[in-house]
Amino acid sequence: MQYNINGKEYTYLTNIKDNQKLRQSFNALSEKTFGLNFDPWYENGYWGEQYIPHVLLDRDRIVANVSVNIIDTLWKNQSKRYIQLGTVMTDCEYRQRGLSRWLIERILETYKEECDAIYLFANDSVLDFYPKFGFVKRNQYQCQIPIIPKVGQLRLLDMSSKEDKALLIEKYRKSNPFSALPMEENVGLLMFYCSQFLKDNVYYIEKYDAIVIMEQEDENMICYDIFCDANNDLENLLSTIARAQTKNILLGFTPKKSDSYENFILKGEDTLFVLEEAEDIFAGNKIMFPLLSHA
Repeated sequence: MQYNINGKEYTYLTNIKDNQKLRQSFNALSEKTFGLNFDPWYENGYWGEQYIPHVLLDRDRIVANVSVNIIDTLWKNQSKRYIQLGTVMTDCEYRQRGLSRWLIERILETYKEECDAIYLFANDSVLDFYPKFGFVKRNQYQCQIPIIPKVGQLRLLDMSSKEDKALLIEKYRKSNPFSALPMEENVGLLMFYCSQFLKDNVYYIEKYDAIVIMEQEDENMICYDIFCDANNDLENLLSTIARAQTKNILLGFTPKKSDSYENFILKGEDTLFVLEEAEDIFAGNKIMFPLLSHA
């Protein structure tokens, strides 16, 4: 559909992933802006229907985008559907023309009645931009657990192996029984990380029949997520995955019993903004969106 935005005609489209020419244009802009290429994700079959670019084209070239990410989760045993806005980008030649504003206003109008909340993560350069649309800043809190390592057997999964990928997805469907805000039914987003950036960080623990996605950083370990049955014990499982040098484990999700552990404001990440007129579980709760739910 054609729209006139500040005196110039643009074509507005959504869900362009299966159009090779448009996908190439989208990739060109995302590589230029973020250094990201979505083609491996698409070619491996993981770009599903929950990641929806909303783009503006000048002729056959994508010049601006805001993506809608459909995030299904649970909060206090109630199903929630959240909308995360991401991959906000405008070609440098087309900035200061109101294109991102037009896209965000269009998306809010379309989705705000179809979800429980709308949120996004913003870097320091645009912190004054999103409040114009009714978004408010919220702190996120990360949990840290001191740990005493135990001897345990871990198997690094090979993310190029069909069998190991199937095992990961099988355990993922059990969800994270320890998480206060688990990501549900979003294999595409899981594999966005596990087939690329964290492909060397996915482990299977036979003793607990569990998948753990983790990364060691000096004396600290980051446990991004855990997928297993609910009858396991979190601290026992974490002790098993800890390395000899591990003293603390930082969780990439908020545990249900977070009051039992040290919580601190998450720093070094982009700032969370939540649409004020929608549900806001971050007001009054020391929680975080799972790190692997960022899109």
